Amino acid sequence: MSAAAPARYPVPWKLLLPALMLFIAVVLIPLAMTIMLSFHKWGQYTGIEPVFILENWREIWSDSYFHEMFLRTFRIAVAATLLTAICGAPEAYILNRMRAPWKGIFLLIILGPLLISVVARTLGWALLFGGQNGIANKALMSIGLIDTPIPFMFTETGVIIALAHVMMPFMVLSVWAALQRVDPQIENAAMSLGAGPLTIIRRIILPQIMPGILSGGIIVFSLCASAFATPAIIGGRRLKVAATLAYDEFLNTLNWPLGAAVAVLLLMAIVLIVVSSNALIERRYAEAFR
Repeated sequence: MSAAAPARYPVPWKLLLPALMLFIAVVLIPLAMTIMLSFHKWGQYTGIEPVFILENWREIWSDSYFHEMFLRTFRIAVAATLLTAICGAPEAYILNRMRAPWKGIFLLIILGPLLISVVARTLGWALLFGGQNGIANKALMSIGLIDTPIPFMFTETGVIIALAHVMMPFMVLSVWAALQRVDPQIENAAMSLGAGPLTIIRRIILPQIMPGILSGGIIVFSLCASAFATPAIIGGRRLKVAATLAYDEFLNTLNWPLGAAVAVLLLMAIVLIVVSSNALIERRYAEAFR
């Protein structure tokens, strides 16, 4: 007798229709309108003219000012991502080794920044930095780490530190999720064979949590590259990035087509980098475990 064919259930397209319509209305239509707007013409006295031109894209491509804005955006995003990886991976490892109730308490502390508005968190960092007489500089000078105040406000250093703090929970959660799949007995077996702590971390722990670090890095990088509030408050008008540049074009100079071109180009660059990085990571791990 032949085995009975498995029952096939119809795909509930009608149930997916409300969510699909909401996605189209909230994401796809505004994105399509922004792309169309980037090809329009703008004049100081005529405003937005609905004609198809490439002038906005040509200006971004040829002007070194825009090159510097995008280069600074991705430089800050890469630095903040590396800082979150360096600090977040050990945090996740320590959190994974904790026992109740300390694990729950420190998990709440790590997730605390996500419970507060990003504007409030950034304003807190602005108060800590506070120029040469800020709390951060006074604390560093009092313990002897520095002799002269470090300029944090309106610098890339301050923006990177503030962004790393804001994005740290995403890295910690990604690495912690990867650590849940690591068998603790592997570490005990390595110790019984004479491996030291550094060898265990380098040869056993790090390779197994690397997918979590890389996935967390992709999330943190994309959020840092598109961040607006933190660069706007900490960086100010002296230190513009792509997001604040698009904001200025929309609301200060009122050149909406140019601002739309900047926003679309930023989105395209982030998507290209994230997709390429994800494909490279998946290919390398597929080759490693083949």
